[in-house]
Amino acid sequence: MIEIWKNKIELLAYQTTKDGNTECGDSYYYIATDEYFICVLADGLGSGKYANESSVAVVETVEQYHHKDVDTIMDLCNRALFHKRGAAVSVLKVFFSRRKFEYSAVGNIRFFLYSPDGKLTYPLPVTGFLSGKPQVFHTQQYSYEPESKFLLYSDGFDIHGVKALLSSFKSTQLIGDELKRDFKNTGDDATFILGSLL
Repeated sequence: MIEIWKNKIELLAYQTTKDGNTECGDSYYYIATDEYFICVLADGLGSGKYANESSVAVVETVEQYHHKDVDTIMDLCNRALFHKRGAAVSVLKVFFSRRKFEYSAVGNIRFFLYSPDGKLTYPLPVTGFLSGKPQVFHTQQYSYEPESKFLLYSDGFDIHGVKALLSSFKSTQLIGDELKRDFKNTGDDATFILGSLL
């Protein structure tokens, strides 16, 4: 289902669970205020109960501290995973008035942002995962144009041709339908979050 937040962002999230599992190892959370939009996607290591426990710990941390800067949020998420299995984590925070966004990721979660001028932004994540051990983060800041589209997804999806997909004149709903149809995966937990910055 498409959600529109504050007339500034249009969003569609989709998640499937690995065949045979009742609990999903991926968790996500997003919220928009008048000033910003923040989104987190966490992929707990492995699958099932303990993967879910790790990804939920990340989401609960971001729910509590979403007003903080992205570097601080990543550090807090890392601390929340101490004595847990661990997780790949990606945090996106968009500042509406400045038309800028901050992005940080550790592990195999992918993020792409496509601008109307044809530019594709793809920040490289730090390798590894969060587990409570000391961790270096590489938080980056970018500008964005109105009508930019973004896609954030866990490694349960093997998506190729992202630029062609996001550069199309299709609506967010149609792009989402295409992702669900063409990149279906039942062998792993899989999540994507697709958005348009209005």
